Amino acid sequence: MGRRQTDSDLHRFTLWVLFLIAAISCCMAYYSFSVSLKGNSDTIFVGSSESWRGNEEEREGDGCCGGVEHLELWGDAMKWGSDFKLNSSEECCRACKEMCEGDNGPCLCDSWVFCGNKQDCGSRFGECWLKKQKDALDPDWRDSGDKVIWTSGLVFGKGEGIIKLKTEHGIVNVKLFPDCAPHSVYYILELLSLQHCAGCQFYRAESRGNSWDLQGNHIEHAPYGPPYALIQGTVDAYGTVFKDIPQEACPTIRRGSIAWVGSGPDFFISLANHHEWKKAYTVFGQVLPEDMEIVEKISQLPTIPDVWSNVKVAVLERPVPLRFIRMRKSP
Repeated sequence: MGRRQTDSDLHRFTLWVLFLIAAISCCMAYYSFSVSLKGNSDTIFVGSSESWRGNEEEREGDGCCGGVEHLELWGDAMKWGSDFKLNSSEECCRACKEMCEGDNGPCLCDSWVFCGNKQDCGSRFGECWLKKQKDALDPDWRDSGDKVIWTSGLVFGKGEGIIKLKTEHGIVNVKLFPDCAPHSVYYILELLSLQHCAGCQFYRAESRGNSWDLQGNHIEHAPYGPPYALIQGTVDAYGTVFKDIPQEACPTIRRGSIAWVGSGPDFFISLANHHEWKKAYTVFGQVLPEDMEIVEKISQLPTIPDVWSNVKVAVLERPVPLRFIRMRKSP
C-alpha cells in the first residue's frame, strides 16, 4: 500500500515540477542560440549567457602554441635541431616565441619544426629547429603528408601576420593567430596566393541593435538577439577544394573576433563580446580596432528577413564580395 502524501511531500513535488519547467525553458533557449548561425549545425553549440563566469581580462591567444602535424617547413635555421632537443612541440613553439623582441618588436624566429614521434624520428626525436622565413605569409613548404615525421608552426610578432580583407566598402586589416589556429591560418594563407576568390562573400549582416554598446558590451537586461551583432560570409572559393578545418583554440568571442561557423568555410566577424556563446568557435583572427567601423558599415546594409531553423536572421539584399589579400611589402 502506498504511503499517504504529506504536506512536505506535496511541497517537494511542487518544487520538482518547477525545476523541470525551468530546465525545459533553458534547453529551448540553448537550442535557439545554437541554430542562430547557419552552417554545420551539428558542430555548433552556443550557450546561455546566464551561466557564464569568466575573466574579463582574458585575451585571444593566451597560452596557445600549436602547429600542424606531418608538415615540414624550410627556412634559414636560427637554431639547429641537431643541437637543440626538447620534450614537446609546444616547448619548441615557445622557444621560438622567446626570440621575439619585446611587445612590439620583430621575431628573430617566425617558424619552428619539431620531431615528436619516438618510433618514426629515431635518433632525431626531440629535435627542435627554429627558423626564419623570407616571407612568413608565404612560408617555404618543404614537404607534407602522412609520411612526414615533422610538426611545424608559425609565430607572428605583435606587428606581424597582418593581412587585408578587401570589400567594396573598405579594407579591413586582420591579425592572424597561427599559434592558436594553425590549420585555419594555413588555409587563409593559401587564399592569399589565389588570383581571385570568386564565391567568397558576406551574405548575412546583423547590427548590435539595442543589445550591445559601441564597445561591444552587452547592455543590462537587453535580449541577446536577434539581431546577433555579426556579419557572416564564406571563403569557399570557386575552383578550390575546401577541407573541413578541425576544431582549434576556442576563446571567448569578442568584438572583432573572426571565427569559423562549425568547420568552415563559413565564418563570421563579431560586432560584440558574446560571452553567452561560451567558447564554441575556432577563432583564427582579429580585426584591428580602427577598422571595425567598416564592419559596422556592412552590418547596416539593407537586408531581407529570413528564418533559419526557427531563428530569425537578416540576409543581405546584395551579398558583399570579399577577398583576403596581403599587405604591400615595404620598399
